[in-house]
This record gives sequence, C-alpha cells and structure tokens, in this order.
Amino acid sequence: MTALQGEIEWRGKRVLELVDKHPEPLFSKAGFYQRLMALSMRDERFKAQLFRFVDVLPSLVRSSEIVEHLDEYFSDDGFGPLVGVGVRLARIVPWVSGRILRWNVSGMARQFIAGRNPDDVMVTLRKRHAQKIGFTVDLLGEGVVSEAQADEYAARYLDLLEKLARETKGWSDPLGKNSELFPLVNLSVKISALYSQISPADPADAIAHLAPKLRPLLRRARELGAFINFDMESYAHKNITLELFETIFTEEEFRDWPHAGIVIQAYLRDSEADLRDLIEWGRARGTRFAVRLVKGAYWDYETTKSRQNGSHSPVFLQKPESDANFEALTRVLFENESIVTAAFGSHNVRSIAHALALADELGIDRSRFEFQLLYGMAGPIKRALVEMGYRVREYCPVGELLPGMAYLVRRLLENTSNEGFLRAKFAENVSAEELLRDPREFIRPAVAGIGDPGRLACSNRKNGASLDIAPGDVYRNSPLVNFAYKDSQDKMQSALRQVRKRFGEKYPLVIGGEKVWTDELTPSVNPSAPDEIVGYGSEAGIPEAERAVKAARAAFAKWSRTPFEERARLLERAADILERRRYELSAVEVFEVGKPWNEADADIREAIDFCRFYAHEMRRLGRPKLTQQVPGEENYYHYWPRGVAFVIAPWNFPIAILCGMASAAVVTGNTVIMKPSEQSIICGAMLMQVFEEAGVPPGVLNFLSGHGSVIGAHLVDDKDVDLIAFTGSRGVGLRIWQSAGVTRPSQRELKHVICEMGGKNAMIVDADADLGEAIGYSIYSAFGYQGQKCSALSRLILLEENYDRVMERLIPAAASLRVGNPEEPGIMVGPVIDEAAYRRILEYIEIGKKEATLAYQAKEVPPQGYFIPPTIFTDVKPDMRIAREEIFGPVLSVLKVRDLDEALEVANGTDYALTGGFFSRSPANIERVKAQLEAGNVYINRTCTGAIVGRHPFGGFKMSGGGTKAGGVDYLLHFVVPRVVTENTSRLGLVPEKTPEYRDEFLWPKQQ
Repeated sequence: MTALQGEIEWRGKRVLELVDKHPEPLFSKAGFYQRLMALSMRDERFKAQLFRFVDVLPSLVRSSEIVEHLDEYFSDDGFGPLVGVGVRLARIVPWVSGRILRWNVSGMARQFIAGRNPDDVMVTLRKRHAQKIGFTVDLLGEGVVSEAQADEYAARYLDLLEKLARETKGWSDPLGKNSELFPLVNLSVKISALYSQISPADPADAIAHLAPKLRPLLRRARELGAFINFDMESYAHKNITLELFETIFTEEEFRDWPHAGIVIQAYLRDSEADLRDLIEWGRARGTRFAVRLVKGAYWDYETTKSRQNGSHSPVFLQKPESDANFEALTRVLFENESIVTAAFGSHNVRSIAHALALADELGIDRSRFEFQLLYGMAGPIKRALVEMGYRVREYCPVGELLPGMAYLVRRLLENTSNEGFLRAKFAENVSAEELLRDPREFIRPAVAGIGDPGRLACSNRKNGASLDIAPGDVYRNSPLVNFAYKDSQDKMQSALRQVRKRFGEKYPLVIGGEKVWTDELTPSVNPSAPDEIVGYGSEAGIPEAERAVKAARAAFAKWSRTPFEERARLLERAADILERRRYELSAVEVFEVGKPWNEADADIREAIDFCRFYAHEMRRLGRPKLTQQVPGEENYYHYWPRGVAFVIAPWNFPIAILCGMASAAVVTGNTVIMKPSEQSIICGAMLMQVFEEAGVPPGVLNFLSGHGSVIGAHLVDDKDVDLIAFTGSRGVGLRIWQSAGVTRPSQRELKHVICEMGGKNAMIVDADADLGEAIGYSIYSAFGYQGQKCSALSRLILLEENYDRVMERLIPAAASLRVGNPEEPGIMVGPVIDEAAYRRILEYIEIGKKEATLAYQAKEVPPQGYFIPPTIFTDVKPDMRIAREEIFGPVLSVLKVRDLDEALEVANGTDYALTGGFFSRSPANIERVKAQLEAGNVYINRTCTGAIVGRHPFGGFKMSGGGTKAGGVDYLLHFVVPRVVTENTSRLGLVPEKTPEYRDEFLWPKQQ
C-alpha cells in the first residue's frame, strides 16, 4: 500500500465514522417514497416506469388523468403486490388518489429542489447557514426553445442575484480564513437557458448572443461581491461554454476579477486536456479563477446519443474510470493552486478522502478549497466535513416542479444507480474498506468492441479505397460528423473555401465509360446567391439518352453474371471514397442546393450507409437458398437482375437518394442510367466521379444530366429500359407510373417502377406531451432545410386542451430561428432551391392568408437569394388547400381538434401517407397511434425527418409511393426477379442424405 493510499483510508474512515454518528437512510423522506425507491433499486423495469411517471405527472391537470397514467404505467402484474394494490385503490377514488400522488411526487421533488422561488429558497439557505453550510443557487430549466424564454431567464438570474445579496447581508464565512476566495453569494448559470439557437458548429454566434446577456449579470455580481459559476451541461455545449468563459473573462472589464468559476466533468475523456488548457489560460490572464470538479450528470444521455450515432463515446464507459480521472484531476488542481481555486463536487467518500490526503501531502491549507454537494443528498457527509473543519457548499436548485423534472429524474437515477456511492453506503451498507479502495483496481480491461461502441463502430472506417478491400460481414451506420469539435469545423470551412475556388467548372456526361461533352451547358446556381454559378453540366439530348441505353444494354450481359461479392465490394469502395471526400461533398451541397452544414453531412452519411447496407444485403440475398429439404430433389430460390435501370433523383437529397437508388440497382446486377435533378447536376457529377474511382466497369453506370421533360420522358418510354427508380413529385411520379404501364413494340420486359413521392405529414401533440420536446422537434421537422423534405412536418395537430400552451411557445420558437446563408455554420433555415420554388411557395402563402389566419411570419430574411420567411398559419381546416397540398417550403399549418379521435381522423385524411408523428407520455395513446396513424414511417416523441438507413427504412403508401422502403431489408427485391431451379437428385435410388441450405451462385463459365 502506498503512503497516499494509507492516508486516504485513514481520512476516509474518519469521515465514515462521523457519518455513522448521524445515520440516515439514502432517501430521507420515509414511508411511500422510501418504499418506491427501494423497489426501484431491485427492479430496473419498475424504476424506468416510475421515473417516467414522475416525469409526466406535473403536466397532468385532472386527478382522473393522473390515475389513468398510473394505470397505464403500472398495471403490469409483474411489479409485485404493493404496486398492484396501489393501482387498484387509486382507480376506486381517483379524485383523492390523484391528489395524494401529486403530493407524494411533490415531496420527492422537495427533497432535491431547494425552493420554488427566491423567497422559498431563502428559508432553506438560512437553515444551512446555521449549520455552517454555504450555497450556490441554480435556476431550474435548461434548453430554452425561444429568445423570449432566454430573456426571461436572464432577468430571473439578475433578480435572484439581487435577492441573495440583499438577504445575506451580515452573514459571515463559516471558516473565516481565506474567505476572500469564497464569496458568500454564489450563483450557477447554464448557457442553454440564455440562448435558444446554440449550435455546436458555431461557437462565435453563441458567444455573440450569450456575452451581452451575461455581462450585466457579471457586472452586478462584481458590484455585490458575489461569485458566478458557469455550469457544464451536455458534451455538445462543452466547448462553447469553455470558449465563452475564456472570452468574457479576458475582456478588460472582467480580466482582473477572480470570483468566476467553471465546471470540469471528470467523466469526459478529454477533461484533463480541457483543465490544463484552462490553467494555461488562467496564467496568461494573470488572475485567479475557480474550477468545480464533478463526475458529470449526463452519462446516460451521452452514452445513448453516441450509441445511436455509432460514434466514439465522449464519456468513460466504466464508473471507476471516471473516479480515477477525478483523482488525477484533483492532483492537477492542487498542483496549480496558485492560480486556480478548487471546489470538489462529489458524494463519494473515497474521492473526498483522496482530496483531503493529497492537500495535506502538498501542503495546501484546508481553507483554500471547498466541497460542493447537492441539496437533498448526502446530509451526513456534509455534516462530517463541517465537523472536520472543511468548507462545504450546497448546490441548491430553485424553481417550479415542471421545469425541474429533468433535474429531479437525473438525481433519482444518480441515487439508484447500481454503481453509485450513496446507494452502496446508505442503502447496501458496503464496508468502509471496499468503499475506500483505489478505483483503478475496479477498472476492467478493454475487450475489442466491448464497452466501447464508438470504437467498434469506427473500426472498419478507411480513408482511401483499394480494389482489393476485403469485405466486412457486419453492417454499421457511419457516424455523423460532430461539429462540436473545432477540427470538424475547420475541415468544413476549408472544404467550403476549396469548393468555392472550383465555381464555374464544367462537368461531362459519362456514357459507356467515356466522358461526353455537348454543345449545350446547364448552369447550376447557388440559391443563396443566384448570381454565383457553382458549375455547368453538359446537357444530354435524345441522341445521348439512346447512346446511354445501348451502353447499359451492352454492359448488362457481363455485369449481370458478375459474382455478387465483386459487386458488393464495388459499393464498399464507393462508400470509403465518399467517406474520404465527405467534407468536400458536403460543401458542394451547401452551395448547390442550400443545405446547412449538418443537413449536408447527414446526406453524405446516408449515401455512405446506402452503399454499405446494400452491399451487406446483397451478400445475404446473393446465394441461392434451398426452399425445402425434400429427399431426392434440390429446389434453390435465387434472383436475377431485371436489366437496364433508369434512376431519376430529386435535388433535396442530391447525393443520398441518387446514390441509394443507383447503388441498389448496380449491386443487384442491373446496369444503370443515372439522372440527377437539373438543380443538382454538380452533386450528381461528383457521385459519378466516386463510382469511377471505385472501379465501376464501363457501361454499368452511365451519367446523364439534362431536362427531365426531354431525356427523362424519352427514357421512361424506351422499350429497352426495364426498371425505373424515381423519387420526386407526385405529378411526375404518376405520369411515370402511367407511362410504364404501356407496352411498346419489341419490349421484352414488363417495366417495373419504384416510385417514391411526396407527403403532407402531420404530427399530433397530446395533452400530456413534454412541450419543450414537442416544440423543439416540431420546429426542426417543419423548418429544417426550409421544409424541403418529403418527410417534413406540414400539419401540426393540437388538442383543444393544450392548444394555447403550445402556441404560446411555438410562435416565439419560430421567431428565434436563424435564417441565412447556410455557408455560415449553425444556420437552420436557408434558401429554397430556385426561383420557381420561391414563387410557388409565396403563392401558397397568399392562399393561406385568404383561407386561414397568418399567425407568424419572419420579418427579416437576407435580401439576396431565394429566402422564404418561416410562416405559420392557424385556424386551418382539414379541407383547405394549405392543409391538403404539398407546399415543400417553410410553411406550417396548425389545426385545432377536440380529442385524439378527431386528431387521427384529420391526420389520416389526406391523399398521402409518408411520415407522421405523435408527442405523448401516455402509453395507451402511444400504442393507439402506433396502430392507427396512416404513414409509412411513424415517429413517437421525436422528429418526423432524418430516417437512418437500416434503422428507419423509408417510404410511404397511398399517393406517397408504391410501398417500397429505401434502406430496408426488402428494398433490393424490387431490382430483381426471382427464379427457382429444381433438380431431381435420386438416380438409381441413390439419394443424397442432406441438401445444403445454400449453394454457390449459378454462374457460367465458372469463376476461378
């Protein structure tokens, strides 16, 4: 045992002895609450349901609603007799039981929330001051959805500061010594409460909006002798918070003010680098500052998000890793005590004892650092530290129950965590020796891919492409680029500069492997600045279209009999090239089709995913499969390609959809004529370059750009085109569907059409919905990429019961959107695609003004470019044109309905069935909507856009399409025809014992 470990154990045991002198249960409120918490620690399923019920309760108005939800969440018999009896009793007298439940949950909240308002919290703070415990106060609520909300929070912070300073006049520091380092009044602020449009990609914009709101608060805090601490939230906001802190406290006015602090979260892998950077900044600034070191409160959120994205987790995945890192950072803080004041935010006695022992080892006086513990938790530990002569401060949240639910649930999760110190000490009575062991002893060695989904997901990523790449056998989605990282921001800015330098370049057709130039060139303009030409595409006419059909037909004989493994590897090479050119291709989309950074990256990610997913699926489908085990007979089912495929893609997902349809056709053995939209010719040309570099054989993939009315119509009617894959408008799709049904002279095949069209998508907001979530997701679904997605929200359906509450927040949220040139990071609403779309959408807005009520329209949009102001109509009726026809722009119709019955009737009452959504916390209503909402993709409590390949196979029915699902396991079946080969194997009575389930492909001559 090291000398330090011995000191840690000695001090830790002293703390625990004092803790045991004043024992109390983990959950200080006895009875109902304590029993529920005890049950939740034994049953993870019950815990999840309990915390979800706690989350929804404040939004329920009537006692009958409370009891209904109680029944929905806990009617399962598997939760034990206590819960079952409680649910049955609640049903009998709902008006009594509803009140009792609300009172009990309010009691749970009061354990962790110090007061509803500043007056309320002062009662608590006076009690704590008498116990020699200080405070830092935080306003509950985070992640505002509008600037009106943000301004309100800024005002409340200032009012709270004034109140705290006024009410604590005459209070003295409990230790007295070094009190100048620890002002009595201490306020914690969250940046997400002060600006609604924070984008990780654009720290400069966030700082430009946050600094003016913070300066008056900081100025007044300095005048009052108070302390301001910048809280840390999710990882997405971490870098902006750090940069904001350093920027504002380097300003002349605040450069010499020492009473400012910031949080460092030890569960983050990059926390040590951040802390050392802060210390270096502090030394250059020349003024002391403070750091509150915590473990971190968003572990579940961060790990879930990184797993969903398939990216490297920013947090340590084992709790002992965070504990060990906390100790390492404690040493960094103490070794730099001359510039930084340390506050240790932990309830873990091992972490506390380590700080005590290390301070003594380094000769740091106990009055020069403090411990900060959460209100309502670890009371005996606070008392023990005070008794030992250390400075203790309590983190005291203040606010109403509704905005405090996220905080409350985080605290409940922390208390009941399997690995939490408080549970181990106060609920499970783990021995002192075990509690004080070095956390490094508990860290399990890493096993490839286990415990780190990010590393596993990224393990097969390559920067280049080779014709000899071995295929992977497991499909994984490519992670989205995380623009919270400065490196990602820099790469995107560099790509934008490089692509801008190429403006005006000309791109050829590609037919039979040859580059073909024509006399006519089609310009592709930047919709943000229509006088800028991104590039020119050679314009194909009828002769080039016919030549492409001949080239494709000639290549089909060989490609259709090429082993599926070779075809799959082609797609995987293309995916690797797309990955390598990801920022460049995203930049092209920003300029050519007006996509914001994150939307452009998501499009390239989808193209990558299509290539890898369809390669994976082809391996699954490629080998002939036995239909049945029958003695003396072999029956193998397999697929042949259809022939020549004509792929027609839209401009709104210019690389993803074009790549998805073309790669599906190519990997199944078809030969392809690929036609991008006239508005996205350059994106199409880039995709052709990718496949050429990947080694696509001549004639297998041919690239034609030109007018759909000329070459598109001609190729749809061509007798030698066997398959048409189309994504676009309803009008064009129906004409293709009709034309393909006509059999031409000498036509060899019945034309097969894959037709994906538009939507008039609805989202319903239930009475108990989380309104912050519903508003944020609805705004993004309606106005993200200017509403130019077939999946975009067009109709928001609100129940009478919550109509006013939703509208109160929806309009300010829309008014807070950033509208501008998507070349700038963080823009959400850019230009519509071209002048024709611009005029058409404005016409619909005029129709809306006559039919309904214009509730909101943005006033400021850039003067140059095809910018349409985000627009919201109310008093919309289901039979109005703006509620029935696809507008394809940033226009949202809001419909009011009596109840969920009428909501579903309205939602299902259009010709379309593409996407739909529902916001609710009622399990019964959620199940009903899952069963009854008419849409190809139904989304619950999230956006109705952003389908991910393999995870959300995408496509609709009715007039939204023929029921195909891009990115789904059955999609490739639309590009092939099935075939069964039967052989009698019983010769002379000799019957094979067993026929293999799979066999090699039917290829001749045999491949070597």
